Amino acid sequence: MPSTLIRNATIVTMNDRFEVVEGSVLVRDGRIARVGDAGGGPFDRTIDAAGGYLLPGFVQTHIHLCQTLFRGWADDMPLLEWLTCRVWPMEAAHTAETLRASAALASAELLLSGTTTVLTMETVHDTDVVFETMEQTGMRAVIGKCMMDSDDGVPPRLRERTAESIDESLALKKRWDGAAGGRLHAAFAPRFAVSCSRELLEAVGSLATGARTIVHTHASENRDEVEVVRRLSGGYSNLEYLNAVGLATPLLCAAHCVWVTGKEQELLAERDVKVLHCPGSNVKLGSGIAPVSDMRARGISVSLGADGAACNNRLDMFDEMRLAAALQAVRVAPGALPARDVLWMATREGAYALGLDAEIGSIEPGKRADLIVVDRGRPHVAPDRDPWSTLVYAARGTDVRMTMVDGIPLVENFSLVQQDAAEVAANARRAARTLAARAGLA
Repeated sequence: MPSTLIRNATIVTMNDRFEVVEGSVLVRDGRIARVGDAGGGPFDRTIDAAGGYLLPGFVQTHIHLCQTLFRGWADDMPLLEWLTCRVWPMEAAHTAETLRASAALASAELLLSGTTTVLTMETVHDTDVVFETMEQTGMRAVIGKCMMDSDDGVPPRLRERTAESIDESLALKKRWDGAAGGRLHAAFAPRFAVSCSRELLEAVGSLATGARTIVHTHASENRDEVEVVRRLSGGYSNLEYLNAVGLATPLLCAAHCVWVTGKEQELLAERDVKVLHCPGSNVKLGSGIAPVSDMRARGISVSLGADGAACNNRLDMFDEMRLAAALQAVRVAPGALPARDVLWMATREGAYALGLDAEIGSIEPGKRADLIVVDRGRPHVAPDRDPWSTLVYAARGTDVRMTMVDGIPLVENFSLVQQDAAEVAANARRAARTLAARAGLA
């Protein structure tokens, strides 16, 4: 691979010392070779950051790529109604073609706004298409086929037999884990305790531990959901039930955790369960405000994700960072979640949650060159006295000038390199109309 010098940058390293340095970053063979002083060259290519912030690409730890085409079809409903009336019918109606269009649309939006890595839960069927699309777009992704074997309220196409759900998840792992030069990995993705049998959850816990594979699920997002789990499980709270079935391990990535008790937080901390905070989704669905500052004070890993476009409508990490800080200011006090800590959650903490902290999440020699440049010339970021404040409170996804993964530029000069954004959007509009018609929602 050619060497690339990114020069004239304000480098927000996100290393353990939170160093911010002026200078250059040298990329060789897809990895960061030098930081600050890149030496005298020669270099195959030079990228001028034009004084912008150079920082590690964002790591979103809870996304549903398959739901991007649902944007605008599932507004203004609480969680369980939203699922049964909109999301499940549309997921069931997906074809391979519409799923491909949805994943491509999501990747375009994510890359243009600085996200380089995602943990995504897809629908029950056709997950190979999502792996293929992420391979083509150049993103880094941990992808799980949604697992659902115990809910009579779901459409027939989403109802699985337990053994078939497990077998297909294992087959996807065999086909795709480590693919695309290590950019792609497979996860187990039991949707949530409401739609999964105890047999399935216990099997996933055993398999994940044996294979050291991430388990991606939802937990304690909504008060009604918490009560449903308590009834189904014979009195357990949500996290207690996940612990009882063997899932509460460092491999568990639990999205939301809005309604977690102090006892459950102790369990999360003790077992090093990773919490995936989705403030935009939680607010729009009316689910509540997660006790993020409390969980972090207990040493719980809390990272960030936008969730899906069906419940957030945007996949922009800048929105999530700003909301995360602002909501804790409302819930606790201003400064309860400082801007610097939020940027850590969007980078280093996300990498840690995915077991990739030795590879991505900071700008340090030896790590993979998943990097973004955020422009500093726009009026809305001036006067830009503090990088943490600027990036979390003032900057926007549209300020991302450059995005690269493994040293390969995927966005340059605010435009996609390997995709035509207008074509991606046009394909998505056509696919969305087809999908809505199949789901009976046109």
